[in-house]
Amino acid sequence: MVLRFTLLMAALAPFAAVSAAQADEWPGPVQALVEEGLEIHGEFEAPGGLVGYAASHQGREMTVYVTADGQHAIVGTMIDVEGNDLSEVPLDELVRAPQEEQVWQQLEQSHWIQDGQADAPRVLYTFTDPNCPYCHQFWEQARPWIEAGEVQLRHIMVGILQSDSPAKASALLGAEDPEAALHDHSGGDSVAPSAQPRHIEDQVYRNNQLFDELGLYATPTTVYRHDGRLQRVDGMPDATRLHEMMGGEAP
Repeated sequence: MVLRFTLLMAALAPFAAVSAAQADEWPGPVQALVEEGLEIHGEFEAPGGLVGYAASHQGREMTVYVTADGQHAIVGTMIDVEGNDLSEVPLDELVRAPQEEQVWQQLEQSHWIQDGQADAPRVLYTFTDPNCPYCHQFWEQARPWIEAGEVQLRHIMVGILQSDSPAKASALLGAEDPEAALHDHSGGDSVAPSAQPRHIEDQVYRNNQLFDELGLYATPTTVYRHDGRLQRVDGMPDATRLHEMMGGEAP
């Protein structure tokens, strides 16, 4: 599935700032919609002398078309004579692509454990709970690509499944060698929950927040790039999806 995260207030903050700065430059009908809470992400040319605006409101994406005189606006989807949806491309380019880039940056800035070579050509982020058996299974399935240096998994450690999950996640993040500790834990030598410095425990808390803010519900949840778009897999992937995630069949 193409990634469809909930539009986050945090993720949309930069767009909101742009919207406020440019509001006085837009036609009256668009300004009226902005005042009602619509977020404008960009302008595009539309057929029939119309000017299009890619927008969103409370997580819902939409296009707005303004007439040539600038006095009227139509909110909806434009279809050509062949039935093609002309709204999808501008929504992809002006709303979804920037949103996905923002999400990718959030994943990069989260607190994760590197699993694989630093120069691996393919990077995947996966939300991992230390008490999740499917996370262990996914770790095992990924070994051929990891050990061949083709893929780097970045385990965003969360503590959501059991009462001691946060302490175990903190223990792994706070280990002297987190990658080795995760390797041992995933290989069967389970990590013991232990108190960690406050900044380490806060890292798990922030990862949990990100998990919730993105509207995720399962571990592992894995995010990766494919054909220029973010993709998301909830839980264990089947063999076909695993090969897509990893960029090909096992080496």
